[in-house]
Amino acid sequence: AGRHRVPRGAARLLAPVGEPQKVICVGLNYHDHCREQAAKVPREPLIFSKFPSAISGPFDDIVHPQDTSELDWEVELAAVIGKSGRHIEEAAALEHVLGYTVANDVSARDWQMRRNGRQWLLGKTFDTFCPLGPAIVTREAVPDVHNLWIRCSVNGQRMQDSNTQHLIFGVPALVAWVSRFVTLVPGDVLLTGTPAGVGVFRKPPVFLK
Repeated sequence: AGRHRVPRGAARLLAPVGEPQKVICVGLNYHDHCREQAAKVPREPLIFSKFPSAISGPFDDIVHPQDTSELDWEVELAAVIGKSGRHIEEAAALEHVLGYTVANDVSARDWQMRRNGRQWLLGKTFDTFCPLGPAIVTREAVPDVHNLWIRCSVNGQRMQDSNTQHLIFGVPALVAWVSRFVTLVPGDVLLTGTPAGVGVFRKPPVFLK
């Protein structure tokens, strides 16, 4: 209606989901991302997590920890859960999704791949390692979630440029799979994986500074 407007420069946009109970992530879920690292296509979704404290606003700085020299980007489609469920049938899985947003699964590759016993958690969950937003687009407003362009630029250079049609496990399959193990509740955030173009697998590797 044009009322109650605030100048964009006077506002700081926070993440559209601030304190979810769970931030659930999926690894190796794009065919092109598997190819760029010569990895086999998983037979089942590869699930890991971030702590909710990693979430930051969509335009906030990513803080570069002193503990890593291999800071990498991963653009991802994120699904936000809107309805609780356990053992959800794949055919009904989208009924449990409120909508979608954009996430960056920022990753400290040295901690993910070599340190901490090669457990991924610490390398994925430093503070500010999950920029989220700026908006949640409701499920009804997305004609086909498996036909969305997904891109990431670093300093103006396009690094990732793909489409969600290249997902190995689509959103319904992921919601159904995760709900076999944990109860999904409103506000839970599900990061669905990143396409090709991350820094660590470039020759030579490229990392954030």
